Amino acid sequence: MKILLWLALAVVAFAALTLWKAARHERQAEAHWPPEGQFLTIDGHRVHYVMRGQGPDLVLIHGASGNTRDFTHAMADRLAARYRVFVFDRPGLGYTERIDPKGAPLALQADLLARAAAELGAERPIVFGHSYGGAVALAWAIARPEGLSALVLSAAASNPWDTGLGLYYTVLSHPLGQRFVIPLLTAWVPDRVVDDAIDGVFLPQTAPEGYHAHIGAGLTLRRVSMRANALHRANLLEDIRGQVPRYGEIAVPVEILHGDADDTVPLRVHSEPLSRQIPGAVLTPLPGIGHMPHHAVPEAVDAAIDRAARRAGLLL
Repeated sequence: MKILLWLALAVVAFAALTLWKAARHERQAEAHWPPEGQFLTIDGHRVHYVMRGQGPDLVLIHGASGNTRDFTHAMADRLAARYRVFVFDRPGLGYTERIDPKGAPLALQADLLARAAAELGAERPIVFGHSYGGAVALAWAIARPEGLSALVLSAAASNPWDTGLGLYYTVLSHPLGQRFVIPLLTAWVPDRVVDDAIDGVFLPQTAPEGYHAHIGAGLTLRRVSMRANALHRANLLEDIRGQVPRYGEIAVPVEILHGDADDTVPLRVHSEPLSRQIPGAVLTPLPGIGHMPHHAVPEAVDAAIDRAARRAGLLL
């Protein structure tokens, strides 16, 4: 009986220590990487955004596990020379609040960001989406066709795949994983593990100088962000299956970029069929480029945005 009592006390003590360490890690991350921009409220939900520059309106939507800092490392400032750039944290990531505890569907995320952009005066922006953010951008174009002028997709998840969810997201999206495993990761996993994962996403390229220090690995490891991201990822395949039949409805100019060395979101599975599903879409394959074209070949990405702007009559 004494052994069981000591075991129970040890479990309680470890649980309390884990929760304390998780909360401390989150406080440290938010102190080190505070909000970069400002906030507005849409239907009671706080949305974090960064706005820079002057010119035609351009919205940038980040991928899984990301936040505004993926774009503010270099891309937003570069494009602010000729666009009014809006960078949003997606729901549950960065500093935007969650909007659905079951994992906000693509359409719900797109609706929130479209309404936030309109509230800031960007009623028909060019919408750029990277990776998971590309799936959100596609949902925006489908559900709010009057709410954008052009669409630019980079390494976008857009079509169904057959490789499964994987152990990591299977565990973290399960209710038990959400409740018990995620606090363990927040408490005990060091930020350098996220930095290593970032390096893997950039392959065969490398992250640009200063990227790891800027992106905020600790923000990704917060419990709210890990829970939201896991559910987003778990629901993504079904969401994409639901919107594929509507790609043919997209009538704005569409530019698609995708690296042929992308092992995270393969070109042949996603952008190649997408370029045939959207009337008039232009696909630019990027030889030897992995999953992060906006860092690896920024000039190609900027050129695609400019082409979309010209096709939409926003630039000469």
